Amino acid sequence: MFDYHVHTTQSADCNTPILASCEAAIRLGVTEIAFTDHIEHELADMSYGFYQFDAYMQDLYRARDAYGDRLVILAGAEVDFNRRIASQVEDFLSTHAFDFVIGSVHYGDAGEIIFPEYFDERSLDDVFLSYYEEIEAAVETGWFDTIGHIDLPKRYAPPHSGAYDPLRYEPELTSIFEAMIEREMSFEINTSGMRQSPKTSMPGPQIVSLYTRLGGKLITIGSDSHVPDTIGAGIDQSLSMLTLSGIDSVSSFRERKRSQVPIAVET
Repeated sequence: MFDYHVHTTQSADCNTPILASCEAAIRLGVTEIAFTDHIEHELADMSYGFYQFDAYMQDLYRARDAYGDRLVILAGAEVDFNRRIASQVEDFLSTHAFDFVIGSVHYGDAGEIIFPEYFDERSLDDVFLSYYEEIEAAVETGWFDTIGHIDLPKRYAPPHSGAYDPLRYEPELTSIFEAMIEREMSFEINTSGMRQSPKTSMPGPQIVSLYTRLGGKLITIGSDSHVPDTIGAGIDQSLSMLTLSGIDSVSSFRERKRSQVPIAVET
């Protein structure tokens, strides 16, 4: 039970102290947790300038002192990426040390965050094709340990945009996955979509199956929790989905170094 995507009060959209999340993780059966607060370099974003690394690390050390005998607590970050801010992202990652780093794309090609209004004058193809260009650019940097919520726009697509078919973008996803496999980079099963719209993980089984057909084997799982009660949510179901897709282990990290931990299958 690894939850590698959890936020704390160092994210502008989270009010949950790290100690409360550790207590919840232990209660809910999580054995490793990575606290991955938003690192934002987009000026318009609510998280811009909010994160304080030194304060984050002090909170993390206190959590390890209090709970480290019962829970593996990792220093992590969710670093927003797009090509407009690539130099700032590179500077940040070269000067800050973590156990684990997620690279996530939240902004479209014109600088608007991918929320429902982003679809007002765009088709699904307009949104997803430019989004996947940014995802591939993030992969090609080699800066990240995993790529977060790889089909995030489906969470915000309004009904008038039409039905989302992930395999419509098989050529783009294939190019992304081939780059990931070459660089030995994971991607994330983000379980937040299971408890919100679109009621499925990001990504879901179709995309995972494509990845495994291409030879991919490296996956992280994260709940994207901002409140204690959702820590670990959806991880059991995601592990079952992975085993059905041919994935038999998940990635674990220490100081940016990966090991693979077998998924325990109940018999």
